[in-house]
Amino acid sequence: MDPSPSGPRPIELYRQIVDCIDGGGRPAVALVLAGEGSTPQRAGARAVLDATGRLWGTVGGGVVEAEALRMAAEACRSQRPAVCDFDLSHADAAAAGAICGGNMRILVDPTAAAHRECFARAADALDHRRRGVLVTTIRAGPPLEVQVEWLAEDAIPGAGAFPGSDRVRSCLQHDRPQRFVAEAEASAGGTEVFVEPVTARPLLLIAGAGHVGRALAVQAVQVGFDVTVIDDRPEFAAPALFPPGATVLCGPVPEQLAACPLDRDTYVVLVTRGHRQDAEALAACIHRRPAYLGMIGSRRKVALLRKSFLESGIATEEEFDRVFAPVGLEIGAATVPEIAVSIVAQLIAVRRCGRFAGETPAPQGKVELP
Repeated sequence: MDPSPSGPRPIELYRQIVDCIDGGGRPAVALVLAGEGSTPQRAGARAVLDATGRLWGTVGGGVVEAEALRMAAEACRSQRPAVCDFDLSHADAAAAGAICGGNMRILVDPTAAAHRECFARAADALDHRRRGVLVTTIRAGPPLEVQVEWLAEDAIPGAGAFPGSDRVRSCLQHDRPQRFVAEAEASAGGTEVFVEPVTARPLLLIAGAGHVGRALAVQAVQVGFDVTVIDDRPEFAAPALFPPGATVLCGPVPEQLAACPLDRDTYVVLVTRGHRQDAEALAACIHRRPAYLGMIGSRRKVALLRKSFLESGIATEEEFDRVFAPVGLEIGAATVPEIAVSIVAQLIAVRRCGRFAGETPAPQGKVELP
């Protein structure tokens, strides 16, 4: 079974935990520590249950979620954390409608109030597009003990305790949660540590609010990007033309791009109304290192622009080689919506396959416009 569609964003769940605690509640947090095989949710999925039975988020639905909710309700009463393993390939699971065939390990922790500050700092980091990790340490009992720690990215080198700073940094670098078990205590079910990267949703900056820019914004929002569109024409830079949640900025494109933070979580696509505008926009970002920098245009246009940038000293060969141009994967795209799909597919490939600025770009596509 494929993972369920994502529920509330992590920042919303972290805030919900904090708000519930500040309102006098004692919420229980269910956290998927591991998932093997085909499971309804991956490691890192989280649900929050308050004393009234209200639920935010999900750990998978069906029999898994029903049992997790039962455990959470019991944990709220006893104030004792618990860990449960689910075998979704078992005959009893299949009879109950759980036909995924994998295994899940879920922590139910009613002691979230003791870790309020950690969840608050994680939510604040996401709010300001800062990175870090939540480290959940589980020590077997009885009684079972849960400790949650927040580490900002610049504090990770000092994380000397198990599993060690190198492993913690690796989880953050690859944006992949992971469970670690202390080998000396694994047989006794002693100590396990779950490292959860806290990273903002990737930000896509679209320079150009024309047909391609609008279609690209729609596609990118659907696959989980925060979207900001920039154009200097008020009639094009109208929020009503873009999906809910997209930010639209009206002003000189190079100046707007220069003011934006272009970091490892930022993707930039240049689809302005003309060659000169694309060149000016590219010059505003080519010395910086976003996760992705792509520009639409024909191969002839790209070749001429490259020659101009190198001869004038605007950019080095290494800098220009980081640009995805012509932009998009080769899928035979012809229409505007198809071009948008090809660009978003390339964004996903860069995001999920670990090809960041400074590394060899993926094979370029052939999305060409006159």
